[in-house]
Parts: sequence; C-alpha cells; structure tokens
Amino acid sequence: MPDPDADPDDAELDAGDFGSWLTGIMGIIGVPREVAGGHGSDVPCGTCTACCTSSQFVHIAPDESDALAHIPGELLFAAPGAPRGHVLMGYDEQGRCPMLIEGACSIYEHRPRTCRTYDCRVFPAAGLEPTEPDKGEIAQRVRRWRFRFATPDGRVRRAAVGAAAVFVRARPELLPEGAGVLTDTQLAVLALEVHEAFLQRDGDDGTLAPATPRTAEVRVEIDRVRRRRDT
Repeated sequence: MPDPDADPDDAELDAGDFGSWLTGIMGIIGVPREVAGGHGSDVPCGTCTACCTSSQFVHIAPDESDALAHIPGELLFAAPGAPRGHVLMGYDEQGRCPMLIEGACSIYEHRPRTCRTYDCRVFPAAGLEPTEPDKGEIAQRVRRWRFRFATPDGRVRRAAVGAAAVFVRARPELLPEGAGVLTDTQLAVLALEVHEAFLQRDGDDGTLAPATPRTAEVRVEIDRVRRRRDT
C-alpha cells in the first residue's frame, strides 16, 4: 500500500539517459544563440513552473519578433551591457514571470528563446544545486532528477562534467577579465562546455577515461568557449 504520508514532491524524476541528454544539450549550448533559436530543450516539466517563479530575468534578443509581439512593451527594459535591441523581462513582487497566468505560461507557443532552451538538468549534470535564496523551487526540482546511464561512457562523461565544475569554481582566475563571479547556472553550463578537457582515450581500444588536465589546458578551453559566444 502507498504511504499516505509520503510527499509526492519528493519522488525521484527520470532525467533520461545521460549520454543522449548530453548530446542534445550540447547541440543547444554549443552553437551560437542565433543557430540555437530553432532548437529547444525537451524537459519533462509536467506541472512544474519553478523556473517561472524564481525571480529570473528573461533575455530576449532583437530577432525574436514573435516573442516580442506577445509581450507588453512596458514589461521590457534594455539588457545592461548587451547590444542595442536586447531586452530583459523582469518578474513581479512574488518573483513570478508576468506571463505566468493561473499557473501556466500564457504565451507558451510564443515564449522567448531563453525559456525554450532552459533546462534545470544542467545542475545535477554538473553536481551542482542552485544556492540563491530565490531559487529554492528550482533547487527542490534539481534534487529529484536522476539520470540513467545506458553506456559506461555516459558515467565517465558525467564525472568529467562534475570535475570541470569543481576545477573552474576553485580557479576564478581562469575566467576572462571582467567576467565577475559565475552564477550557479553559468558554472553548470561552462562545465558542460569544457568537460572534454577532463577526458582521454586509454588503451588500444580507445576506452573513454577521466583525465586531469593542466590549468593552461582548461584556460584554452574557456577561451575557446568565450570566442564562440562572441561570434
């Protein structure tokens, strides 16, 4: 018999096969923003709206004409430090997206690229959890995700992403000048982008195995990511 006192919100959630998920997410974050615009993260959200209720600013680029046409202009303001035409949509006094009406996105089919590509599974992939006080609902969701591993390579890659997150967090000097302190989300995404530096092929059969890169090697990978993002 089910435990009547059990909290269903504590139940584990299937995050999918890690290897397949990694391929998909890298196809989104590993390409320029304009190219990724036609892609979206296939997150099994269910009824969860944590990312819509956690005081998050939503970036909208000037090419996102459909999203901009469905969001009242008074809700938008210029994105600090971004090129002309890039805007942000804020949140209300409860930290909720103003487009969230009665617990559902009122512009779902027209939502911004930021919303389409957001995937909170980047946190468990990197062994991280949101620590900001207003990200509590996302943190609760993150604790429930459980990846499956269809191949040994998937486990090795998962360990490499976690190792990358630990390595970069301990060495903020690796970041470009002026980058500031990374948010938890930025650190998780960067760990995914540079995790290949923490892998090597061993033996005659080229078995994927963990590697311990030199600091200079990781810096090269971070610079590569920065240059790609700037293009």
